Amino acid sequence: MRKQTLGATGIEVSELSLGTWGLSGDGYGPAPVEQAKSVMERARAMGITLFETSQSYGRGTTETELGATVAQDKEVTIVTKWGTDRSASVTRKRFDVDYLKQSLESSKERLGKDARIIALLHNPSETALKDGSALGTLKEMHEQGDLVSYGVSVGNEAVARAALEASAPVLSFAYNALVVQPLRSMMSLLEEKNTGVLVHSVLFYGLLTGQWSMNRTFRSTDHRSERWPEGTLATRVRHLDALRPMISGEVTSMRSAALRFVLENPRVHSAILGPRMSGQLDQMVRDVQGERPLLSPAKLTAFEARLQQLEVPR
Repeated sequence: MRKQTLGATGIEVSELSLGTWGLSGDGYGPAPVEQAKSVMERARAMGITLFETSQSYGRGTTETELGATVAQDKEVTIVTKWGTDRSASVTRKRFDVDYLKQSLESSKERLGKDARIIALLHNPSETALKDGSALGTLKEMHEQGDLVSYGVSVGNEAVARAALEASAPVLSFAYNALVVQPLRSMMSLLEEKNTGVLVHSVLFYGLLTGQWSMNRTFRSTDHRSERWPEGTLATRVRHLDALRPMISGEVTSMRSAALRFVLENPRVHSAILGPRMSGQLDQMVRDVQGERPLLSPAKLTAFEARLQQLEVPR
C-alpha cells in the first residue's frame, strides 16, 4: 500500500482509505456488525492506515466498531466528521462550540482516548465557517493535543474557499471521473497552501463500476433511490460511454479506470473507498496495482475529450 503525506499536517496516510458509511446501515440498508468488523480488519491487514467515519453514522456505532477493531493501532488515523446532530426526531446541523466539545468527548469515548483523530466539520454552510468559532474550536483542540489535525468536509466551492481562507489543514471533497468540481477549480490554491486532500464518492455510489442497466431500481432504504429518481439514472449510465474506452492493458475494468482516474490527481492524498464486503475491498486494491502513472496522459486526454462530446456536466 503506497503512502502519502497529508499536506502540511505531516501525517503519513495510505493512498487508499476505508470509508464506513456503507457499513453503518444508514445509506444502503442493514449491515451486520460482524460484516463491518471483517471489512475493517481486512483493510488494516492490506496496509490501509486511514479510516473515515462520522459520529452520526449508525448513531455512533461505526466509531464504536472502529474503536474496538483498529483505532488503537498506533499507525492508524481516524477521520471523523462532526456537525450532524441526530439526537432529536429531526436531523439538524450544529457547529456551535458546545456541540463540538460534546462531539470530541463522545468520539474519544467510542474510539478510545489514545486514538489518532482528524476531525472534520461535516458539510457546513459558508456562513457557519465565516463565523470562525467552529474551525477555531477544532484548532484549539488540535493545539491541546486532542486531535492530530482538523478540517472540513466541503460540499461546494464557496465552502471550500471559506475553509482555505481560514487555513483549514485538511479538506475532503466528493471527486470521481464524472464529478470533478469543486476540487478541480481549487487545485492551485490547494497546492499553494499545501492542504491535505481526501476524496470520497470515488465510485459515484457504485455507478462507476459499470454494472448497472439504465432501468436499475433501488430499494426505498437505499439512498440512491432519491439521488437518482426515475429517468436520471439512464442519463448517467450513458455517460459511462466516455469511460469504457480506457479499459485496456492493466486497466481491466470500469472500476479500475475510475479508481485510477482519482489517484492520478496530484493533489489527492487519499481516496476513500466504500466497500460493504471484504471481497469488494480486495478487488478495489487490486484495481490500482501497477506502475505509475496508473493512466497514461493519452488516455486521460482522450477521456476528457469524450466527456466534452457527450456534454457531461461535471
